[in-house]
Order: sequence, then structure tokens, then C-alpha cells
Amino acid sequence: MQIGLIGTGTMGTPIGGCLIDAGHRLAVFDIRPEATHALVGCGADRVDSPRMVAERSEVVFTSLPGPDQMEPVVLDAAAGVLAGLRPGGCYIDLTTNAPGVARRVGEACRAKGVAMLDAPVSGRPPGMTVMVGGDQAIFARHRSLFDAIARNVFYVGEAGAGCIAKLVTQYLGYTNFVAALEGLLIGAKAGVDPGILAQIVPFSAGASRTFDNIPRAVLTGAFTAGGTLDIVAKDLHLACDLARTVAAPANLGLLAHDILHRAQAQGWGQEGFPIAARILEAMAGHELRSQQGQGAAGYQSDDPRRAPQR
Repeated sequence: MQIGLIGTGTMGTPIGGCLIDAGHRLAVFDIRPEATHALVGCGADRVDSPRMVAERSEVVFTSLPGPDQMEPVVLDAAAGVLAGLRPGGCYIDLTTNAPGVARRVGEACRAKGVAMLDAPVSGRPPGMTVMVGGDQAIFARHRSLFDAIARNVFYVGEAGAGCIAKLVTQYLGYTNFVAALEGLLIGAKAGVDPGILAQIVPFSAGASRTFDNIPRAVLTGAFTAGGTLDIVAKDLHLACDLARTVAAPANLGLLAHDILHRAQAQGWGQEGFPIAARILEAMAGHELRSQQGQGAAGYQSDDPRRAPQR
């Protein structure tokens, strides 16, 4: 099948590689041409606009930072995906997106005879998870494409449902991350080595894959893991917006987002999201560092089921 891929960054490049490995022909575009080099080296064709990608493709994927980037890439009248994708084609958005934006773009697609699926992802291909919203028959028709890039594929429901599922998982993960840092600071200030605590938590009620970033990224002082602070803050902001829209409580999310926003105000937006720990450390007057934590990090990273997530 002739596939288009727009956005060949940290996620898009390995996703494109999986599609090539599955035997598909790939046309790619990124606003940074150098970001396409790896896929071009694997046989993909680089083109000069989203429209040109769509003109050459039966199915177009986007893997972009957020709704502010995704919507114009699709809807731009001159150079967007819908300007080039033929009726009967399919557009699949892998972006962590706002449900309302996904639905609005989906309506524009339907008006032009194009199918759309919102399908945000978590983890890293080919072992990642994908959550799909849209028409179930369209999902079934394109299931093999999802199986090529992900181990866990879930059909969630109608348009926007994939985005909702992803925002829920982000809400759970990053509120847990902030709570875990606070817990470790409590223990550290009370006199227990946080590295020892980090070895205990994975075998306790506090276990989570998001917590696993702390030994490798915070206790070492590296602050590198998963997505950037800007991306994680965007995701949590979208999740809190969704909560307000449906009148659901999001008290923990608002508190966690405040910590992330304070870290962004320090100019750390392009750093790994664990750098937000420095805000809590400053509030506590105590740094979370431990040589013991490095052993815990090594143990967890050896288990592929506990790989860093975003």
C-alpha cells in the first residue's frame, strides 16, 4: 500500500520504519527536512508538503506535537492533507490531540469523502499501544496497519474516543509522577535514602511505569526520559480541559499541571519532563539524589514491559 507520513520526529521515524518493514511504500514530510533522512535512507520518498504526501497516498498518517500543529496540516486549503487526499482515502492521526479538534477535522474529512481515525499512541513502536476512535468498519479495514506499528491495539469508540482514552492515560501517568516525587521527598526528608525507596516502590501499592522514570532520571540528576516537558504539559492541559468540558473533577491534574507550568517558566520546556522534579525539590529544600537509585533503574530498564512511556 502507498502510505503517507507527516511528522518524522521521535515517534514518527520508528513508526515509519515499521510500515516500511511491513512492505508498504512511504512518502514523508516534516517541516525539518533533516528529520526525514533516516526514513529516506530506508527507502521512503521525501516530498515538499502535506498535500504532496496526500496526493501520492491511499492512507496518510500524521504524528505531530499537538492540535495546534495537526489542524492546519490537514485543513490548509492550499497545502494541507485534504487538498491532496482523494475521495475514498483514509487519514489517521496519531497525535495526542483534543477530542473536539479530532471531531472537527473528522467532519471536514467526511465532507470530502475521506475517512478519518483518531489513533493516539503510547510507548514506542513496535511494542506500543494505540487507541483508535472513529467508524468501526474503517478501523477494521485498516487494522493491519495498526498491527504493523503496535503490539496493543484498542478500538475505543466513535470519533474522538481515541483522544479521550489517551488523555486519561496521560492524566493518570503524570499526576502519579508528581505524587511519587512528593512521596519520595517526604521519605528523604524523614531520613530514608530515596534510592532504597525507589527499589521498594515497584513491589508495592505505589508501583507504576511512570514511577520507573524517577530512578533513572531524577535520582541520577539526568532528568532525561520520555517526552519533553512541553509535550507532557500540553497533554496534561488537554486532559484538564476535557475534565472541565465534561464537568469531571481534575483536582490532582490541576496541581500537577501547575508544577509542570512552573518548570516551563524556568525555560526548561525542551528538557525531559522529569526536570519538573526540580520545582518540587526547591519547594522542599532537598534534592532527590542517590547512588542506590541507579541499581533500581538498571533493574527496571531491563524489563521491556516497563519501558519509558509518554
